[in-house]
Amino acid sequence: MTREHLTSASELADALRTARPPIVLDVRWKLGGPPGHPLYLEGHIPGAVFVDLEHDLAADGAPQKGRHPLPTPERFQATVRGWGVDDGDEVVVYDDDKGWAAARAWWMLTDAGVAARVLDGGLAAWRAAGFGLEAGQVDAEPGAVTLRPGQRTRLSADEAAALAAGAEGILFDARAGERYRGEVEPIDPRAGHIPGAVSAPTTENLNPDGTLRTPVELRERFSTLGVGVGSGQVGVYCGSGVSAAQEVLALAVAGYDAALYPGSWSQWSNDPARPVATGATP
Repeated sequence: MTREHLTSASELADALRTARPPIVLDVRWKLGGPPGHPLYLEGHIPGAVFVDLEHDLAADGAPQKGRHPLPTPERFQATVRGWGVDDGDEVVVYDDDKGWAAARAWWMLTDAGVAARVLDGGLAAWRAAGFGLEAGQVDAEPGAVTLRPGQRTRLSADEAAALAAGAEGILFDARAGERYRGEVEPIDPRAGHIPGAVSAPTTENLNPDGTLRTPVELRERFSTLGVGVGSGQVGVYCGSGVSAAQEVLALAVAGYDAALYPGSWSQWSNDPARPVATGATP
């Protein structure tokens, strides 16, 4: 059964046989590599266009902006048109690792007013359902979509700090627990978390096969973390605004509208004026 924001492998296969099939985007990416494009060339869902997260879903910038700052609306519109997207098109995105990169594309597309869904379970689910792959590059005919950015709530560093303080809502840290606690920090300049943020690793949103847990299970999970009636705005951050999008997706499946802090820990930890907390408690 399709949940809002998601589609299954069988539903995608059926949709690809319709008169106006969805645009399919392959967003394979992993922190630290290997690059996704060679894997895409070896085999991808038929017709899928490759999306380079570092180039297409992020902008270059100073460390103070974070590792994956959002591109300008003008640049992103040109990129989405290059994927062959027209007004009224539906888009399906997938990756092959925890849904992080696919959710980043989903968040950016839906923020811009494009109807997008994530393939639940990613490429593994497609393969498990017995559907084939095709090799080689797919170059789309340019589309003419007009984006309408600003459909989703995003947080500045100050707004994230206010949520973490607890007066206006709750702020989730979607990174692994050991990074939240400050025990390790493989990439950013300081270890720890935003004071007051609650640890909520993205891995706990998933079943063993990589699909998202059911809406009921996700609601139960987020309820134990403090989300519910009267809890106020829910915000999410991670290392650089990528994996946090998967948590925003999980919250959406659970029925909650969450805000994303795009700069995330990579921006926060590069500002020496921002306080840092360590340990297991907010």
